[in-house]
Amino acid sequence: MNAHSSPTLWNRLVLWYHQMGSPPYFYAFAGRWRPWFIAATLITAVIGLYGGLLLAPADYQQGDAYRIIFIHVPCAWMSLFTYAFMAGCGLVGLVWRVKLAEILAMESAPIGAAFTFVTLVTGSLWGKPMWGAWWTWDARLTSELVLLFLYLGVIGLYHAFEDTRQGARAAAFLALIGVVNLPIVHYSVVWWNTLHQGTTVRLFGPSRITWSMLWPLLTMALSTHLYLGWSLLGRARVALLELEGGKDWARAIALKDAPHG
Repeated sequence: MNAHSSPTLWNRLVLWYHQMGSPPYFYAFAGRWRPWFIAATLITAVIGLYGGLLLAPADYQQGDAYRIIFIHVPCAWMSLFTYAFMAGCGLVGLVWRVKLAEILAMESAPIGAAFTFVTLVTGSLWGKPMWGAWWTWDARLTSELVLLFLYLGVIGLYHAFEDTRQGARAAAFLALIGVVNLPIVHYSVVWWNTLHQGTTVRLFGPSRITWSMLWPLLTMALSTHLYLGWSLLGRARVALLELEGGKDWARAIALKDAPHG
């Protein structure tokens, strides 16, 4: 029985993969899932913020000032995750010339840049009362700033070309080069003597943070991932319509959505 079920499952996965590469199919798929993503984003954000701002106890050293971590830390995680996602999609676009992969890579860049910007701003707001300065050339802060410049470089290079697909491939190449910065950001607190504290949340092994603080933090992390899905699906739909404007399916959608006077 297993011998027959495995090929069937594999065939379904292959079929789904090829369907997702079809612009009309992905456009419809994204349209169906976006409302679920935004609903889940709002629900988890409310739960996470309520738990972090109202239910979690004050820190024994930082008092209530630490509560900015419920925004700062999830955005910092997402700045790295989104860049890895962008580079991965860029690699698929470069190697296999998948149009949708190029779109997802380029449309995720502004979202990742926003997460990185929020990370830097909230880090400065947190650093002022803790360190006595808005900014210091700390290894973690500096590498995160480099990450923001990489995002902006990818966005700028993409829009520097009239041919969007050529621009996407050039920008994807830059994104792949910038991947080297991801481990620097992540391990900067280990490799150098920085003002940042060490890792407190671990995927493997016990986390060095009380559960009453951990669960709101993880809930906010889930919320930011869901937000990425909602925002990216919407941006990709718009980009697909612009790129496929001459195709019958895109013209049909444009005519359907056009105002009737």
